[in-house]
Amino acid sequence: MNSFDELGVHQSFIEKINERSITQPTAIQKLVIPPLLAGKNLIFRSATGTGKTFAYLLPALQLQSADENDRHYQGPSILICAPTLELCSQIKEEADFLTPPAIRAPSALLIGSVGLDRQIENLKKTRPVLAVGNPGRLLVLAKMGKLKFTGLRFLVLDEADRLTVPECLDETVELLSVIERHAKGSEFCRAACSATVNIKTRRKLGPLFETAEIIESDDHEIMRERIEHWALFSESRKKVQALRSLLAALKTKKSRIRALVFTSRGDEAGKVLSQLQYHHISAAGLFSKIEGKPLGAAERRAALDAFRLGKIDVLVSTDLAARGLDIPGLSRIIALDVPEDKEIYIHRCGRTGRAGKRGVMITIGDEVHLRRLASLEKKLKIRVQPKELYYGKICTPPPVE
Repeated sequence: MNSFDELGVHQSFIEKINERSITQPTAIQKLVIPPLLAGKNLIFRSATGTGKTFAYLLPALQLQSADENDRHYQGPSILICAPTLELCSQIKEEADFLTPPAIRAPSALLIGSVGLDRQIENLKKTRPVLAVGNPGRLLVLAKMGKLKFTGLRFLVLDEADRLTVPECLDETVELLSVIERHAKGSEFCRAACSATVNIKTRRKLGPLFETAEIIESDDHEIMRERIEHWALFSESRKKVQALRSLLAALKTKKSRIRALVFTSRGDEAGKVLSQLQYHHISAAGLFSKIEGKPLGAAERRAALDAFRLGKIDVLVSTDLAARGLDIPGLSRIIALDVPEDKEIYIHRCGRTGRAGKRGVMITIGDEVHLRRLASLEKKLKIRVQPKELYYGKICTPPPVE
């Protein structure tokens, strides 16, 4: 099947995606859209940037549009759960974009760090067909009786592997239990996806996904073919200085640098951001706290929007905050540490090399981190190129004899 029409996608949705110059389905969309339209339950894995969001949104919205719009309201027909505020916002924007004007499908964004009273009033007023939220806020609203799932037809868990890590698992499992009770045995389509989801995730998700079919694609292909991997040595205490030198070297006379910088911990991210700003580098942060003060959803949203619009050059983020984000035209990722878990490295890489474009993943690390990177190089079957800074330029060092 080489077209969305052959996959069974309705013409009204095809016209919408054509506005983005999307005319051919990706490999994962070919595998996922037909069974979801047929009502099958799936857990699917594919590399970031391969179109997973549209792979589930197109069937979900198409099945909803076939439903009777005037039925007695029993809660949203489509529920999408994701781990971060930024990803939830992005999914809602994509859903709103895909919905043709002729289809009445109000949506709701139900995330933490936003006034609960306002969300309750919005649910009452708009009676949304589609709701997107993080598990904690969805659970609170459900327990208060303000959000019901008795009319649910389509459930999606995006970044499902992240939703089942220890710090999120209890809320996710409890939410699924509430959904199961509300549904009372009625059939609704279920989908879970991520770049690194596996059979262990299915076990953690429990009864609702125990019969789901698992569909996988090669999640390493993009990392090998579209993304260059660089390693730059720096002593731990000089990493930010090395980062500043690298950013200066990456600039060209014709264009400013746009880079997403990763650190594993929020406290370290705050220190990095402060030092960049002190040295007059245009930067903002995408994490929960800075200097002990919490960053609200509006502040984080403003930082992300400024980066997308090119108003700032550098966005400093933790791994969780950047999960699933699509930032068009982002060609460089810089990491200030190396995770022990290869799946985190995969997700970091996934912010670049999207939609058929090329990118560079640059790691600045000390001896410990670069040894860890060498181990990941073998596991992921990628090629890491050593680099060094020499008189303001990025060079490949001569081979060791």
